[in-house]
Amino acid sequence: MAEWASIPLRLGLGIMFAAHGLQKIFGVFGGPGIKGFSEMLGELGFAPPVFWAYLASGVELLGGICLIIGLGTRISSALLFVLILVAGIKVHLKNGFFLMNGGIEYIFVIACALISLALLGSGKVCINAKF
Repeated sequence: MAEWASIPLRLGLGIMFAAHGLQKIFGVFGGPGIKGFSEMLGELGFAPPVFWAYLASGVELLGGICLIIGLGTRISSALLFVLILVAGIKVHLKNGFFLMNGGIEYIFVIACALISLALLGSGKVCINAKF
């Protein structure tokens, strides 16, 4: 059964990250688009903000797609873990733990799921299994 355990993790996290990447790059689903996202990153002290905006949103979109199809699951999970860790530290940590206060609770759960997925790998149903 362990080979199948990664499938719901891959799909759930992959859809979530891909959707957030689309919000940040293209402004769909009510997202800020690359301009709004880079402005936010600039306010957080990232320089140059446009570079970091494209890098972060690209990791979210491409990493999410890779998780969905099961391509490079361990690498994608690791990159997304670094992304979510930075978001947790730069944006949410100052608000404490609980989500209702804007804290790291949700980030913590996502990070734990990404660690689990990195350890599990792609599982049986994935593009990696086809090669």
